[in-house]
Amino acid sequence: MTSPELCEWVPRDNRYRHSEVSVVRGYGDAVWARAARDVLRWKVKTDSGFTVNSTGPVRGGEHLVVTARVFGMTIIEPVEVVTVVEEPDRVGFSYRTLPGHPVCGEEAFIVHRHGDEVWLSIRSLTRAASGQPWRALYPFLRVAQRIVRRRYLRALL
Repeated sequence: MTSPELCEWVPRDNRYRHSEVSVVRGYGDAVWARAARDVLRWKVKTDSGFTVNSTGPVRGGEHLVVTARVFGMTIIEPVEVVTVVEEPDRVGFSYRTLPGHPVCGEEAFIVHRHGDEVWLSIRSLTRAASGQPWRALYPFLRVAQRIVRRRYLRALL
């Protein structure tokens, strides 16, 4: 749904809120090599304060647990890696949420380069999870998503 393999993304499912944000992470081959490696090791999430129960590179079909700690609470986020992209100028992956996750949807982390510029793009499609208490908390979760997105954009420095 978030199509990390595509340069141009047009969300087609109106049941979800969509977001795409991008930022330049740096310039040159050394920045590209580091960012391309790190994005496939969950560094966008871990640099943003989450933990991931994997130490290896992202693999398609892999089921993982992402953990967030907020206000003294531990929030478990089960996910499944959907797509992994490794191209000369584009590297990244997407994951979908699994039952028990606070929201329903998909998120993608993509590192791509244009000339000497190295970019990080974050794409997401989200809607309220079907189960409680998350469904009732969805308005607050949307605010939290905006905060987390800003953290994502500071990752991979």
